[in-house]
Parts: sequence; C-alpha cells; structure tokens
Amino acid sequence: MPEVTQERQPVVTPVRVVIALCLVAPFVAMLWVSSYARVEPVFIGIPFFYWYQMLWVVVSTALTMVAYRLWHRDQRGRAARDGGADR
Repeated sequence: MPEVTQERQPVVTPVRVVIALCLVAPFVAMLWVSSYARVEPVFIGIPFFYWYQMLWVVVSTALTMVAYRLWHRDQRGRAARDGGADR
C-alpha cells in the first residue's frame, strides 16, 4: 500500500509579507534611478545623487536586520507549533 505523504504548502503570512517588503525596498529604490539622478539638494557639499545612495546603504542594513529577526521569530514560532519537526 503506498504511503501518503503530506506536503506542506508555503504559507503567506503578514510577517512574511513584511519580510519581503524589507528585502525588496532597497532594490526598488536603487533601480528607480530617475528619482535620485540630480545634484540638488546638496548635503554638506555632497550632491544628492551620492548621499542618497549612501543613505540607502544604512537603510538597507537596518531593513535586512529587521527581516532577519522577523524570519527567525517566525521560524521559532512554527517549530514550537509543529513540535520541532521542522528542524
């Protein structure tokens, strides 16, 4: 008699949507070049084009950290709910 295996479908939860947004936002911001392809406003002598990109380095780091922590919290919650069978 063939064994019936239970396939688990990936679940889209609000937490996973937030994780995806945190990871996609920097790409969208950097690929939309026309939004920052200008000189003004100048910040401490640095044209907007450059300081905007450097700002996104810091913002991307923060968003990646948020996504990482949310992912681990989600995984711990799923493991606790499933009795640790996911590990």
